[in-house]
Amino acid sequence: MRGRGRFLTAAVTVTAALLCAGALSGCTSDEPVGGPAGEPVAKTATASAAPRPSPKPTSLWDVSPASVAAVGDSVTRAFDACAVLADCPEVSWATGTDATVNSLALRLLGPAKVATRSWNLARTGARMAELPEQMAGAAAEKPELVTVMMGANDACRPTPALMTPVDDFRVSFEAALARLRAGAPKAQVYVASVPDLKHLWSTGRLSPQGLQVWKLGICGSMLADAEDLGPAAERRRAAVQERVVAYNGVLRDVCAKDARCRYDGGAVFGFRFDGGQLSPWDWFHPSRDGQARLAELAYRRITKE
Repeated sequence: MRGRGRFLTAAVTVTAALLCAGALSGCTSDEPVGGPAGEPVAKTATASAAPRPSPKPTSLWDVSPASVAAVGDSVTRAFDACAVLADCPEVSWATGTDATVNSLALRLLGPAKVATRSWNLARTGARMAELPEQMAGAAAEKPELVTVMMGANDACRPTPALMTPVDDFRVSFEAALARLRAGAPKAQVYVASVPDLKHLWSTGRLSPQGLQVWKLGICGSMLADAEDLGPAAERRRAAVQERVVAYNGVLRDVCAKDARCRYDGGAVFGFRFDGGQLSPWDWFHPSRDGQARLAELAYRRITKE
C-alpha cells in the first residue's frame, strides 16, 4: 500500500504540474502540490475583481425641445417659395405652419404650439456679419432650440473678390454664439451647412427659364454667364465652391466647441436639390418641396439620440 500511495502522490504531482503549466491562474514551482498522503493542499485563489463599466456620459442634448427660434437668411424666410420676389415664412423649413412642408417646429411642437413657441428672426439677404444681432434677438425669447442657416449670401456676391473672408466669417459666427450664450446659456443650437452652390448652378443651367432669371444678377459669383464653360468661368466657380467648403469647415469647428451645438455633418451641402425642389421663379431658392426636405434633414439630426 505504501508503494501504491507513493504512486498516487507522484501522479497527482505530475498532473497538477501539467495543469499549472497551461493555466493562467497563479501556481508557483516552489510550493507543494500534494500532501504526504496524496491529498491536495488547500489553496485560496483571490479572483481579481471584474472591472466596473465606465458610466455613460450624460448628454446635454434634448431630442425634444419645446420651443424653436430660427435665424438666417432668405432660405429660412422661404423666399420665392410661394410667389415671386416675396418671403413666405408659413412654408419655412424651420418654423412654417404649412402641413405639406411639415416644418421642424411642426414636427417638434405640434400645430397648436407653433404660433406661440416658435420665432422666425431670419432676414432675406442677410450675411454672417448680421448673425450676432439675430442671435441676440433669439436669446431674448429664451428658446430651447435655435436653428442657424447662414452663409450662402457671403459666397453669393457679384464677384468672388467680394466674398466674405473666411477669418471674418469665423469671427462673426463665434460672436453670434457668444451673444446667444450671454442671454440663453442652455439653448441648443442646430447649425445647417451652406448649400452646394455649384450643384445649384449645374441643375438650374439646364432650365431656359433659370438661365433668363439668373441674368438679372442673382448670385453673380457663381451663376453669372451660366452657359460659359471656359477655363476662366470654371476657375471662378471653383473659387466660390472652395469658399463654401471653407465656410462649412468654420461652422463645423466652432460648433464642435459648444456642448449644446450640433452641426448637420454637411447634410444640407450634400443634398442634391433637383428641379422640383427649386423655386420655379428663380431656380435657386428651395421650393415648398425643397423646404420640406430641409425640415426632414434638420429633424433627423436634432432628434438623433
